[in-house]
Amino acid sequence: MTNILRIDASARQARSLTRQMSDLFLKSWAETGADMDIIQRDVGSHPPEAISEGWIAAAFTPQEQLSPEQISLLKTSDTFIEELERANIILISTPMYNYGMPAALKAWVDQVVRVGKTFTFDLARGDRPLEPIFSGKTLVVLTASGEFGFGPGEMNDGAGHLVPHLRTVSKYLGTNEMHHIGIEYQEFGDHRFDTSKAAAAQQVERLAMQLAKERRGL
Repeated sequence: MTNILRIDASARQARSLTRQMSDLFLKSWAETGADMDIIQRDVGSHPPEAISEGWIAAAFTPQEQLSPEQISLLKTSDTFIEELERANIILISTPMYNYGMPAALKAWVDQVVRVGKTFTFDLARGDRPLEPIFSGKTLVVLTASGEFGFGPGEMNDGAGHLVPHLRTVSKYLGTNEMHHIGIEYQEFGDHRFDTSKAAAAQQVERLAMQLAKERRGL
């Protein structure tokens, strides 16, 4: 059985391209006959609270010293981390908003990347004191952007911070492997958008079948 943590970050529902891609990924996986259990977390519709000074203080307080108020502050984080720990595959569907993460997805990241829970911190390690706790997970990132050309050497190279940010934090989610498929040109709505959308759909189908096959072989 493969546990798939599906995280949808788009504020849109029916018109969301990234939600459609995530639906297609799960449909393609199911068509292989491989078992899966889906853990659903829709941060686009139900944004997590941003972390606060009180939350940070609680996160750095030893478990046995937490007050009832601090336990309450960390409840959402604890739930998200439990979902993450169960997952074999993390499926994140997210648009690019203002060249980066939607605020709701950033709030989820801040709730799960937590000292003593998803990473350890030890200055004895020198200049790399952080070390992930989880490992062996696969991250699939499905994106949509209004503009285009965010790859190396392309016209908007360096302007897209969504995928690089997720790639950087992915190790603290316990991932050893990351796949990204994106739709571009959404705001142009021309033939380039149609081509990008069709190509992404094919890639999503292939990736889902590939990963399902790999998981069945375990």
